[in-house]
Amino acid sequence: MSLIIQNLTKRYGELTAVDNLNIEVEAGEIFGLLGPNGAGKTTTLSMLCCIIEPTSGTAKINGFDIKTQKSQVRKSIGIVFQQPSVDDLLTAKENLELHCMLYGVEQGVRQKRIDEAFSLVELEDRENDLVKTYSGGMRKRLEIARALIHRPSVLFLDEPTTGLDPQTREHMWSYIERLAAEVQMTVVLTTHYMEEADALSDRVCIIDHGKRIALETPEKLKAQMGGDVVYVQAQKIDEKKVKSLSFVRSIKKQDGKFAITMKDAGKNLQKLLGKIGCVESVDVHPASLNDVFIKYTGKSIREEEAAGDYWTRVMNSEKKE
Repeated sequence: MSLIIQNLTKRYGELTAVDNLNIEVEAGEIFGLLGPNGAGKTTTLSMLCCIIEPTSGTAKINGFDIKTQKSQVRKSIGIVFQQPSVDDLLTAKENLELHCMLYGVEQGVRQKRIDEAFSLVELEDRENDLVKTYSGGMRKRLEIARALIHRPSVLFLDEPTTGLDPQTREHMWSYIERLAAEVQMTVVLTTHYMEEADALSDRVCIIDHGKRIALETPEKLKAQMGGDVVYVQAQKIDEKKVKSLSFVRSIKKQDGKFAITMKDAGKNLQKLLGKIGCVESVDVHPASLNDVFIKYTGKSIREEEAAGDYWTRVMNSEKKE
């Protein structure tokens, strides 16, 4: 296993950010860590990267313990967090050269590593430009390039495409898929975009309130939904009548609509609508990873809460200890 998390817990005063987490990730796997803001994703990654100390429990990365072998752990990982960390006053190449020195990349292979990193993220023609002239997407690509310089065993990506336009997001994930295949490393990512997690992840783990609540492949998680999801806009629905139908698996109120999970919507939709009566609109689609998330957490991914606000709460809680 490339990553083994054992009873990992982090408390800030009365706030339990991560609660007895147990996860194993195989070498070369793309692993999605999903949850709403404040669920404990960033705190978990911060402990795994030896940025903050666990309250209890531990984890091993590439065989090294995050509590007793921090130096070896740090050499084994690459990190791309939500907030930008490249130096705007340096050129892109100078940023990578500095990272090589900090991580002890041998002088003899340093230039080759830098050239390969720029080629991977397609920034060869801008390597001598100051980072302050880069767009947001280019900066993120540079951060990924920097994280790969020392050939980490595990790459941590915390919301790497937040704030990027759809086209740049698509390009970003193509880089990540390519590097996972070419460099043969484990990738652990968090994202608010369910379609990204679905398309990229070999397995996903859903956490909420710091606890693991589901872990499986996206396909198996969606299969557990038991059918298609029908969104019905109606003034009123007799839920007992709807649930009495043998092909209906569940019904929930969501965003002003009724989300009804049912078997074989193409065959049974008319029977369902007959039980409901007056309907304003109907939308049918196969079960998605977002539907799975709603099933386990009772809510959609919350994007309105800024990461900075979350960390402000965490740090204020830590000061009270």
